[in-house]
Amino acid sequence: MAGEEEEERNLIEILEENIPIDITKYINYVQSPHCGAISTFAGTTRDTFEGKTVVELRYEAYVPMAIRCIKSICTSARSSWNLSSIAVAHRLGPVPVGEISVFIATSSVHREDSLDACKFMIDEVKASVPIWKKEVYSNGEVWKENSEFLERKDELFVPGHGRKCCGKKVMVEEVPS
Repeated sequence: MAGEEEEERNLIEILEENIPIDITKYINYVQSPHCGAISTFAGTTRDTFEGKTVVELRYEAYVPMAIRCIKSICTSARSSWNLSSIAVAHRLGPVPVGEISVFIATSSVHREDSLDACKFMIDEVKASVPIWKKEVYSNGEVWKENSEFLERKDELFVPGHGRKCCGKKVMVEEVPS
């Protein structure tokens, strides 16, 4: 079946606490003899943010919905670019400075499809997947909204229409201020 074949070429994993992302696993998954391009994105914890010393990031997620949203993003990417395989991994729990919290790999016959799709994938994951980030500083901590989410909040949450990423099953209603 076409849908099953497409899904088999997507590897989506939300990793439990303290399980590092093995980038070699995901690169090997997307590698294929007929592909001339593998593009990757690795999001790492940096040591400072706006002059504050970052100790670690902590991630929480609604895993079933996060996986469903990422599958939807994979489908969207495949409708725009000619891709062979896609791999997406995201860690949960604490991610210390220098470690990878999210990894995306795409493969295609030509580099343009793979590069463009990889950028699209990370932008969509950050904008619409229910994974939440807390930045832990040396002098405090704060839950953060991704800038991609803030830029697209109005289009992602349309009153009465639900959330676009995950379909009509998830309804979001605005609460009056």
